[in-house]
Amino acid sequence: MDYIPHFRREVLAFEAAARRAAEADVAPLVPSCPGWSMSELVGHLGAVHRTVARVIRERRREPLDGTDLSTLELPADRAGWPTALEHAPADRGPVPASMIDWFADGASALEAQFRTAGRDESVWTWSREQTTGFWLRIQAIEAAVHRWDAENAIGTAQPVASELAADAVGQTFEVMVPARRAAGAAPPGSGERFRFRRTDGPRAWTVRFDGDDVLLDDGGGGPCDVELAGTASDLMLFLWHRVPVDRLEVNGDRAVLDRYFTLVPPM
Repeated sequence: MDYIPHFRREVLAFEAAARRAAEADVAPLVPSCPGWSMSELVGHLGAVHRTVARVIRERRREPLDGTDLSTLELPADRAGWPTALEHAPADRGPVPASMIDWFADGASALEAQFRTAGRDESVWTWSREQTTGFWLRIQAIEAAVHRWDAENAIGTAQPVASELAADAVGQTFEVMVPARRAAGAAPPGSGERFRFRRTDGPRAWTVRFDGDDVLLDDGGGGPCDVELAGTASDLMLFLWHRVPVDRLEVNGDRAVLDRYFTLVPPM
C-alpha cells in the first residue's frame, strides 16, 4: 500500500477541522480524548510529527531526549497556546491560528521526509520494526484516528478510507495490541478467541489471547468465542476505543467480549 496519499489526505482534513474549530470562542473539547481540547489535540499531533521527522532526518538509532524542546521547532510567539501541548489548561481560549500553521508546516515536513527516505532505512522506533516504513504506516493510521477525533469534536466525523482502515485492523494486532498489553500490564489470556469481520470487503481477522501471546490468523478461519462485524472503518475505530460496540454486529459470548479491553487496555 502507498501510505503517503493516505497520510496527506488525513493531515489536510485534520487541519481543516482544526481551522473550523478555531472559529469558536473557545477550543472545543475532544470527547474521544478525555481532558483534551482541540488545542491539545493539535499540539499532540504536531509534536509527534516534528519528533518523527527529526528521527528520520537524522537517521536516529536511539530515542530523542524528550526534554529537548528544540525538536518541536516552536515559534517565538505562542500567544494563546496551552502552556503544555498535551495537557488542557484550566480556562480555554480559541484554538490559536499560529498553532495550526505550526502543525501544517510540521506535517508537510514529515511528508517530505517520507517521500525522500527509503522504506527499509534503519531508524529508531518504539516497536520491534526499526525502519522508516514503520513510521510511515503508523503515522498514516494515527493521522486518520486523530482526524476522526477532530471532526467528531466539531460535528459528524467521516469514516476512515476502507483500504487504510483494513490495514489498521491488521496493524492493531501485529503492533498495537502487544504494545498496549505490555504498557497496561494486562492479564494473561485464557485462550479467548475474537473474530473481526469486514462487511464492506471479504477480509476477516481471528485473534487468540494465549497467556502472553497474541496469535493472529488474518485469514479469519477457525472457531471463535465472539465475532464482531462492521465496516473496516468501524472495526478500526472500535479497536482504537473510538466508537462503542453497538456500532457493530455482535454474535457469540458477550462475557468474552466484555473482557477485550481488559486484555487490551486502551491507550
